[in-house]
Parts: sequence; structure tokens; C-alpha cells
Amino acid sequence: MSNASQFEINNKEFTKSFTQGSLPLPPSKKVAVLTCMDARLDPAKVLGIEIGEAHVIRNAGGRSIDGLRSLIISQRLLGTREIVLIHHTDCGMLTFKDDDLRNQLVKETGELVDHWSFLPFDDLKKSVIDDLEFLKKHPLILDVPITGYVYHVEDGSIEKVY
Repeated sequence: MSNASQFEINNKEFTKSFTQGSLPLPPSKKVAVLTCMDARLDPAKVLGIEIGEAHVIRNAGGRSIDGLRSLIISQRLLGTREIVLIHHTDCGMLTFKDDDLRNQLVKETGELVDHWSFLPFDDLKKSVIDDLEFLKKHPLILDVPITGYVYHVEDGSIEKVY
């Protein structure tokens, strides 16, 4: 059975007890969480977020430039007034350089992607600081509290960086 087929079965079971269909569109805690797509990081469980409380935006590395469009919509149209950024230990973004992936893609597909940055980093804490600074200085992001963390996949803890 494919994962998608299993997900359909799981969803049917989920809907039997689902009672939160009337929650308002804006998140009740007025917070947007930007984090990595890594499967070992479950932001709702890690932070104790319930359905309807926060926007959770995920991308490779939890990079701010990738999350910018979603953060703008979250703030300007849906009223969030705080941003939490989470990167994590043992992140795949620490394992390669742009040129490595570009070369791999050319070899495998023949497509040139030299105009594109995949946004890897080689210093985890610096990546959090860089992304926070990007958001704090960006003219389309509101002047709101922005806090950055490193999530430790080894023990489930978060460490405040900034």
C-alpha cells in the first residue's frame, strides 16, 4: 500500500472525532513559526501548539528568504504579531554546498540551475542569526518580536539563540 493510500485511511479515522472545523482563520496566538521541513521536528509537539493557534511555515532549513511570502501573508492578512524561527542540529542544509547540488542536478537532468541558491549553511547558530537579521531588516516584515532557536534532534530541547 502506498503512503498516500494509508493517509486516506488515517484521515477517515481522524474525521470521526474531528470537532474543530469552526475555528477562526487567523491563528489565536497571533504567532508564525518558521522552521525546517525535517521529519524529526514536529513543531506542534515541540512547542505545545494546538490546532488553530499558530501558523507553521516549513521549508528546507527553515530559511527566512524562503518563508518570506508566507510570513508577509501571515502578518498583513491574518494578523500574526510574533515570529519564532527554529533551525535544528544535524540539518541536511549543513551537508552540502550550492555548487555540489547544482553539479548533481546538471549530471542527473542536464538542467542548469546556476541562478538559484539552495541556501545551505555551515554554521548552525549563525544561520539562525542571519535569518533573524534578514527578517528584522526586511521592509515588508512588521516590527514584531522575532525569536530564534536551535532545536536539538538528539534530545528534543530548544536553545534560544537570539
